[in-house]
Amino acid sequence: MGLRFRKTIKIAPGVKLNIGKESAGISIGGKFAGISFNSKSGARVRVSAPGTGLSYSTKIGSTSKNDKKKKNSDKKVSS
Repeated sequence: MGLRFRKTIKIAPGVKLNIGKESAGISIGGKFAGISFNSKSGARVRVSAPGTGLSYSTKIGSTSKNDKKKKNSDKKVSS
């Protein structure tokens, strides 16, 4: 089992700074909806329906380094 580190600092109501061993990010929003920006995984938006257990999260904006590598390797070189 690996060692994990995570620290969350509340900056303002609905705004948190999250610091981990390998990345840092900021979260804006409340319990049921919000947006997060992370130095490792990019930006995500999330929404949930209270009391139902249903939630949705999706990546937005630019792709991560791994996604870019995969896309570049999938491209066909035309001559």
